[in-house]
Amino acid sequence: MTGQEIINSVLSELDIKAPTLAEKIGVLYQRIFDLQKGKTKKVSSQLANAIIKVYPQFQLSWLLTGEGNMLTDAPSQTYHSNARPVDDLSYMNVPVIHIKAQCGYLAGYGDTEYIDTLPTMPVIVDKTYHGKYRIFEAEGDSMDDNSRLAICDGDKVLAREVRRDLWLPKLHINDWYFVIVHRTKGISIKQITAQDDKGNITCHSLNELFNDYTVNLDDVVEIYNVIKVVERNMRL
Repeated sequence: MTGQEIINSVLSELDIKAPTLAEKIGVLYQRIFDLQKGKTKKVSSQLANAIIKVYPQFQLSWLLTGEGNMLTDAPSQTYHSNARPVDDLSYMNVPVIHIKAQCGYLAGYGDTEYIDTLPTMPVIVDKTYHGKYRIFEAEGDSMDDNSRLAICDGDKVLAREVRRDLWLPKLHINDWYFVIVHRTKGISIKQITAQDDKGNITCHSLNELFNDYTVNLDDVVEIYNVIKVVERNMRL
């Protein structure tokens, strides 16, 4: 059996959906999602052990190889959790622009076929979202001032496009950080602190070691509001 078949059998046996399984065993939904889509070929030992810790009726060897019996002969135990299930969770699969893919994005941002080749990340949503969304990976520490509002190197941020007809007379610069896709300077995440009537915007970094700079909106191809950080590596 493939990892895809194994994880789908687990979900079928438990009669739950993938987001619920991820929540109950304490792993990112992306790990289950990648198995379901065939991006990950095998169930890892770490994931298998996480499943068995909560659902000991499954055989470890079967989870890892797909061979033998799926279930143990031992009676299953009931585990009580203080976690409350959330019904009717909705997910939006958002294209991810990794650091290494940002040059390609500058060439293909308007090409639907190119966008369809980008990896995606499922993001929990609690309402109907309108507009175009992207997830950008932050590079460097220019937006890291060690505060709770910092955006750190490697953070993945969910961003919503600001339509070009809304750039003038003025962006809502007091409400959001911005992802700025510049024709020649690439992709940057900045705070915009000023905008004049000629379309010049002042880009500000939270890290005081980086100087402010100005760009003109005529040289910008896309602008996004940063909605939230959706992934952060907490490794020390």
